[in-house]
Amino acid sequence: MGRRALRASLRRPVDSGVAELLPDPDSADGWVLLVDGTQQSHVDLADPSRLAFEYMRRIGHVIDLLPPGPLRVVHLGGGAMSLARYTGATRPRSRNLVVEADAALVTLVREHLPWPAGFGIRVRVGDARAALAALREDSADLVIVDVFARARTPGPLTTHEAFAEVARVVGPSGTVVANIADVAPLAYARRLVAGVRTAFPRTLVASEPAVLRGRRFGNLVVVGQGAAAPALDLAVLTRRCAGDPWPARVLHGQELTDFVAGHRPYDDRDAPGSPAPPPGILTGP
Repeated sequence: MGRRALRASLRRPVDSGVAELLPDPDSADGWVLLVDGTQQSHVDLADPSRLAFEYMRRIGHVIDLLPPGPLRVVHLGGGAMSLARYTGATRPRSRNLVVEADAALVTLVREHLPWPAGFGIRVRVGDARAALAALREDSADLVIVDVFARARTPGPLTTHEAFAEVARVVGPSGTVVANIADVAPLAYARRLVAGVRTAFPRTLVASEPAVLRGRRFGNLVVVGQGAAAPALDLAVLTRRCAGDPWPARVLHGQELTDFVAGHRPYDDRDAPGSPAPPPGILTGP
């Protein structure tokens, strides 16, 4: 029997539901993490720089285009630590702080999908918004917001107050990347982007054209940069997103202003969180 045939799936209760680890049929060392049937992460233990999920590839492009050298990264939402592994693999000596609310999930991932000790990954179990508020000013170069509870981004992470906290943590030279999901008429995404723009003067969105047109439910990656941050090379980012297996458009400048037009940011009093996906979307085999 080959190495791939010897691998078995795993199913275990965690704090947020039931987690499953499924072997990737296309990779001898790849695994997919699902929670309550919704895909959360993909990791390749032999090649942590391989990002299989389309939205993670877009975030990976942003990480690649930041100035060379190690990064101080705060990951709000951990899952299987895919993006922390990616940063550790592609940016040696980086420091990755992962905030994950599900302690049992962290234990499961540590036991069955361990990451190299040299990747500089620390995990803090707790609430993402509370952890963000506890971080020092200008203590990170990049904050990645990728938190989903039952396939929805919690409301406290969608507000202009939350992004003001992120801006405090990364300082004027820092960057935020938020992964969100929405469906027509994209009102949630438009209001969230409006909130990012209150804290970060340079903002863009990357997503598949069908999602931007409201034709289907899907992910949008929102990027914000402080006034002193070295600007991303938009031509390179656009080319990389367009060349992915799931091609994406990049909205910035007037296109992004038109996208947000007429939508006010969420605040801590009225943020409902992202819409739930339609039945059958984002589920595993």
